[in-house]
Amino acid sequence: MPKTSGSRCKTSIKRFGTFLAAFVFCMEAGEFTAALRKIIFSMKYWTICLAAAVLFAACDNRPSINNAGKDSAANNTIRVSVDESFEPVITEQLKVFGSSYPNTNIITEYKSEADCLRDLQKDSVRMVIISRELSRDETKFFNEKLGFQPEFAELAKDAVAVIINVKSADSIFTHNDLKQLLSGTGNSKLHVAIDGNTATSTVRYLRDSLLRGAAFGKNVTGAKNSEDLINYIAATPNAIGFIGISWVTNPQSKQQEEALKQVKMGLVECKNCDKDVYAKPTQQTITFNQYPLVRGLYYVLKENYPGIGSRFVNFLSTERGQLIFKRALLVPSKIQFNRRTTNIKESE
Repeated sequence: MPKTSGSRCKTSIKRFGTFLAAFVFCMEAGEFTAALRKIIFSMKYWTICLAAAVLFAACDNRPSINNAGKDSAANNTIRVSVDESFEPVITEQLKVFGSSYPNTNIITEYKSEADCLRDLQKDSVRMVIISRELSRDETKFFNEKLGFQPEFAELAKDAVAVIINVKSADSIFTHNDLKQLLSGTGNSKLHVAIDGNTATSTVRYLRDSLLRGAAFGKNVTGAKNSEDLINYIAATPNAIGFIGISWVTNPQSKQQEEALKQVKMGLVECKNCDKDVYAKPTQQTITFNQYPLVRGLYYVLKENYPGIGSRFVNFLSTERGQLIFKRALLVPSKIQFNRRTTNIKESE
């Protein structure tokens, strides 16, 4: 029966000890040259055996991926919180990502932006997708808590769409019109609704960009979520709502598709345009900074090693993920899919 590497190593150690004893004896007997030859010859085997034993011990005793806080091969699961206003497009991203990486499992919860950030602070999720980057104070907090700064970057440019009932007489709004409607000093005939009862990204964006930190008027009501908001606008002729663009450009269910037939997007006063020009949120008006209600779609990742979160971010940042954003009529931030001007001539 062949000897194992362990037994060979023990034999070499014994052999080395024997030759060492012989060396001492030969030193006394004056046979220095013969003993040295034997030791050098045996050391070849001893060196090889020692190196193999060290490598074997290092491989056998290295910490497992799971023990190091990383993703285990048997349980490739992470949790991600996503702002509810991005649900349609992120759902599509996860479908394609899951088909490409069937052994991974991303458990996703859609909630308000404030709840997403609370999940990140409580360390209950690995990653969040929200409409802004981390502030300096938030970066400092995570750096002190984790010992490293979370990675974050913009994946696409999103927009807040203004939606109205198809029967609504008002469909054109200036920047000041929207500000007055949200503050409660505008057209009292219009019922104003936003996509959430809590601090969603749309709520925060409207308060910061239109109201400049002021409070919403008492005429503003919050729907349970974006889907509920669409249904409310579809059933209320004198209503106006503010919603993430992917909810009205990328319907995911037949029920939602029917509801979208009852709403339309309003026109908003255009930036960087001629006077009296109004625009809808499109890839062109977002790209050229013409539509005024534009925001980003960001990821924040707490992973300082190549795990599932990093793999998902890489997918979102490269061609397939960026094309899914483009298909949902968002503007990809990582890759520009521009048309190139060509001059095609018929061959003679």
